[in-house]
Amino acid sequence: MTRRLPVVGEFARYLRTETVGGTILLAATAVALLWANSPWSGGYHTLRDTELGPPQLHLNLTVGDWVKDGLLALFFFVAGLELKRELVIGELSRLRNALLPVIAAVGGMVVPAVLTLGVGWGDPRIGQAWAIPVATDIAFALGVLALTGSGLPSSARVFLLSLAVVDDLGAILLIAIVFTGSFDLLAAGAAVVLLAVYWLLQRLRVRSAWLYVPIAVGTWLAVHACGVHATIAGVALALLTRVRPDPGEDESPCLRLEHRLQPWSAGLAVPLFAVFAAGIPITADTLARLVEDRVALAVMLGLVVGKLVGIVGSSLLAVRLRIAAMPSGLGKRDLVAVAMLGGVGFTVSLLIADLALDGADMEVAKGAVLVGSMVAALLAAVLLVRRSRARDAEPDTAE
Repeated sequence: MTRRLPVVGEFARYLRTETVGGTILLAATAVALLWANSPWSGGYHTLRDTELGPPQLHLNLTVGDWVKDGLLALFFFVAGLELKRELVIGELSRLRNALLPVIAAVGGMVVPAVLTLGVGWGDPRIGQAWAIPVATDIAFALGVLALTGSGLPSSARVFLLSLAVVDDLGAILLIAIVFTGSFDLLAAGAAVVLLAVYWLLQRLRVRSAWLYVPIAVGTWLAVHACGVHATIAGVALALLTRVRPDPGEDESPCLRLEHRLQPWSAGLAVPLFAVFAAGIPITADTLARLVEDRVALAVMLGLVVGKLVGIVGSSLLAVRLRIAAMPSGLGKRDLVAVAMLGGVGFTVSLLIADLALDGADMEVAKGAVLVGSMVAALLAAVLLVRRSRARDAEPDTAE
């Protein structure tokens, strides 16, 4: 029998995988940009827009949509598993530890949304585009932290991961509420029944993949058919997965699924999404609109300024009011450096831009997400390197 590894070791292993995932994600983005702006750009758009699937089931989606609605559900399933595990047995299982990243995530969603609405007020597109900068990219942000913030305590990584997972869950709820068109009650009922069967099988300790895979696929199809964005299926299934192992059980289903699916999420699902989402034609007109377009400016300011102000402001207010406690060993300056990583929206922000806008407006909004995320990542890297050096020079100083 294999000895079960401690949760802390598994958490560190997860972070290492996400670091690799961030690097792959960056490479996939570069491939998309180069391909979409090369002499072979026609092949890129043809592949992305090719329809696949039976139209009778309303599944004649483009390749890009299959990646966005299908493969990305795997990413949200893994993120949901991580959140469930943290809520039950991890850092978020203790109320005071859980409150700070949750409050920070809420502040990091509300302030960017309000700032984006304010900057873009009067533009009819802002009624949908305000939601674009609310999300934080887990893989990218953790990758930057691992590469540039090695001198910070491990609590910084726990805080960022917890914040990003809660943040992305909030963004998914926004997608479900704001970007749902027609709603099919029959399909929604089928999804609820399948989710109930999944929950029951978890309670009965059934482990057969021959049962779970069809249920997961059926749940995705039902959620897609009911009109809600299909990635919600991944989050719902994850939150119903059992976390605590039984006596004599090497790993719980939650941990076992994380181990098996995390490499597929970080190494396949998210990079493929980046390839089909980040292929933006970089023309003089696109660059000019990034500077002149109010929605683009609003999105960039929301990511770079709104995220930082929202996360830091809400965190310090919560600590000052004694609602929550600062993570162990983390100073206020460290918090600012980590909070800057919240502006790396990327994956979910690109998804929301894809849902919120069409045509040239969508391309400009995606360009704003890329620019805003890269600026936030570079500023965070500078701050993290400085904090790491300061801590190396003064190891006993928390500030």
